[in-house]
Amino acid sequence: MKFKPLGRTGVQVSELCFGTMSFGGDADHAAAAAMYKASRNAGINFFDTADQYSKGKSEEILGALMRGHRNDLVITTKCFNPTGDDVNARGTSRRHVIRAVEASLKRLQTDRVEVFFLHHYDKRTPLEESVRALEDLVRSGKVLYPAVSNWSAWQTQRAVDLQERHNWARLQLVQPMYNLVKRQAEVELLPMAEANGIGVIPYSPAAAGLLSGKYSGKQGAKAAGRLKTNKNYEARYGEKWAFETADKFAAFCKKKGLHPVSAAVAWVGAHPAITAPIVGARSLEQLKDSLNAVKIDMTPALRAEISALSRTPAPATDRLEEQKAK
Repeated sequence: MKFKPLGRTGVQVSELCFGTMSFGGDADHAAAAAMYKASRNAGINFFDTADQYSKGKSEEILGALMRGHRNDLVITTKCFNPTGDDVNARGTSRRHVIRAVEASLKRLQTDRVEVFFLHHYDKRTPLEESVRALEDLVRSGKVLYPAVSNWSAWQTQRAVDLQERHNWARLQLVQPMYNLVKRQAEVELLPMAEANGIGVIPYSPAAAGLLSGKYSGKQGAKAAGRLKTNKNYEARYGEKWAFETADKFAAFCKKKGLHPVSAAVAWVGAHPAITAPIVGARSLEQLKDSLNAVKIDMTPALRAEISALSRTPAPATDRLEEQKAK
């Protein structure tokens, strides 16, 4: 396992980040403990969670598992989504953000988190309020580095500009969706992050299982999984071209002798703007293929071959002739 700098913090994190969304849901405590141990044995020191995951159980399980070696880890968590029935138990108002962090720290059994994400952009709250909440948390020592997830490039840049204008702690990390069939981040978000020295830890590198190979071939139509049972994932990956890309990718990996999950994760991690793809699983067996991504030598040539299997997003200016001239 190699290590990379986390933004401009000076902190070093593993080239893979383990995402604990399954903890307390698809993975009970025993399964979570097995995956946590495997991640640590593989060299991972970077763990991502959120207050909404399994209604806080994910944080509770992670907090119990990291007891005794907390200082060896870099922990991230998030807030935005509803955590209760109260009308104010959601969003990124300063009131909710402060309360959410305090609740997360209790569940995680720690006095601080290294990284705290605003999980989504809050259209109802002025950006100054949300960013000032992050600054208050940094000054209190409860959060070391502010971050945002699922924000567009312009939203993120606005936050950075605001922080620099007030001399507040600046964003050090962003968390977008990014994989072979979801490449919009390449257009503006990843260049913006590189220009600002912001780290990137993308989620869903295997496209919720679409790139695993299970939906390809004769058995693909019969395969069960989130893409067929979860309406959000159906909407996200349901277009015909995405499945066609997944079929081509599975065939390519078979020809090259690569496991598709390992190759999908390695492809994401090889982009120069990426700090660490977030890998997650429901079981130890499922996790192994993601961990093996670090064994693939994802050369520029190999990455280019894989990239050619999917749609390249149009440039921000829509001047396609310039893209073809590169």
